[in-house]
Amino acid sequence: MILEAVMLQVKEGMESKYEEAFREASKIIASMNGYISHELQRCMEVKGKYLLLVQWETLEDHTVGFRHSNEYQEWKKQLHHFYDPFPIVEHFSRVRL
Repeated sequence: MILEAVMLQVKEGMESKYEEAFREASKIIASMNGYISHELQRCMEVKGKYLLLVQWETLEDHTVGFRHSNEYQEWKKQLHHFYDPFPIVEHFSRVRL
């Protein structure tokens, strides 16, 4: 399992519209091959800041399967205009303790 982590900064005053759009766009990502789960967290200290966590079966399920799909184009259309600056996406693998 791979964890995609993205810190998102939404343009001021657009938070409610963003959350509404994200709820709708969630259907897109949840339909993708290799998708396990996702959650969106709102920062308590910084207005407009969110943390997106997505679990994928493999890195390629996200970087190739999703990112090169028609569904990703729709995801971008629905969400990317809310971000400033544009977010950095990072991937993590679990450390066995």
